[in-house]
Amino acid sequence: MQRIMKKSKIHTATITGLELYYEGSITIDRDLLDRADMLPGEQVQVVNLNNGERLITYTISGERGTGLIELNGPAARRAAIGDKVIIISYGNYDEAEAKILEPIVVFVDENNRAVRK
Repeated sequence: MQRIMKKSKIHTATITGLELYYEGSITIDRDLLDRADMLPGEQVQVVNLNNGERLITYTISGERGTGLIELNGPAARRAAIGDKVIIISYGNYDEAEAKILEPIVVFVDENNRAVRK
């Protein structure tokens, strides 16, 4: 049996931009993608802490070191600049893998820079 498990997440990131007339996705600073073991084009769930919205989209690599977290296309209507979000990636794991999985959690500061917890 395969189980869908949380692989990684970026916790309490701040939305820095909204680009309505753009192909739908979420643009994320490449440094954060790397730390969270997320690839460009990977499916993610975005959970908005300010309004309770949840959406599924895919990642686009943003410029390194910018702290960019930008919702694009229709997803841009589900948040406001300054909203706090959790970005979660999932993976399919067999029973043995699922039992030993240690998801990556990347905590960020108000500028979307990774911090240790």
